[in-house]
Amino acid sequence: MSKGTNESEKSYVEKPLPSNWFLQHPMYQHLTKLEIGESAQVYAAFLVYLDLTEVRQWKEVSGVECAELQLVLLEGREKEGAPVQTVLPLPAHRTLSHRSVRTVLGRGSPMLLCVVASDSSLVYQRMSDGLLTPDPPVGIQDLGRRQHRKRRQQPWTGKH
Repeated sequence: MSKGTNESEKSYVEKPLPSNWFLQHPMYQHLTKLEIGESAQVYAAFLVYLDLTEVRQWKEVSGVECAELQLVLLEGREKEGAPVQTVLPLPAHRTLSHRSVRTVLGRGSPMLLCVVASDSSLVYQRMSDGLLTPDPPVGIQDLGRRQHRKRRQQPWTGKH
């Protein structure tokens, strides 16, 4: 091993992040500047933002204020060129009324509700204005009409 390689490896070692690194994150600072009074909802929105951008690789995610409901909403695209979707991050302790859902759906873009538990786990639920046909389960193939036909029952004759 050469001396130069050793020095470059030492300079590459990452320093641990401070315990309050998220307070300095540009998106967290942007979300706190929105006129939302509840800090738990802002924190939930930031956690969802990190999940969408870092884990799910969404594009063009931004935080917007919903003054009527005193909520932070996130808007973004699941992939490049996809339609904009609205995400409603909601701390698990906060209730949601039918009117609130209608208000967010009235924005005109598809909506995802993301409930954020106290342990920071996230649960997404797609919301719509009306009924949607669900996606088929993963790994199940539709084999056509024949798959759904029942076999005719043979009458029981009592003989084996």
